[in-house]
Amino acid sequence: MKTWIILTLASLFALPSFAGQFKNIKEIEVHYSAFNSTFLTPQVASSYQLKRNGYSAILNISVLDTYQAGKPAITAKVKGQAKNLIGQIKPLEFTQVKEGSAIYYLAEFSISDQENLTFDIDINAGNKGTGRLKFSQKFYVEE
Repeated sequence: MKTWIILTLASLFALPSFAGQFKNIKEIEVHYSAFNSTFLTPQVASSYQLKRNGYSAILNISVLDTYQAGKPAITAKVKGQAKNLIGQIKPLEFTQVKEGSAIYYLAEFSISDQENLTFDIDINAGNKGTGRLKFSQKFYVEE
């Protein structure tokens, strides 16, 4: 079961990377993916105690060390917020998930249909790199 969960999260994380959803900050590579929670299977959502409905989404962040062979995942302090077009701020509370050598930071947030959110995320991996990740994405509610 654990392997299945790792593969599901890895596939969700890997799909957006084709679009180049990462940012290099000093010696780290920060990968990010925001998606509607209905993309998760009920089993994965339950195992990570995540809400799974059309009005919630998840931000997944992973920090990799570019100066080590194979770019292993490393721990970091991740904090941030999302803001919609009318200035409403949605604080993001990240939970660290470790599965084998993979480390993910997950945050849940509510969404409205066709809502544009701008994410402002601070990443602190100590001497490896500290910086800000900023991106925007449009979300659609799934009923």
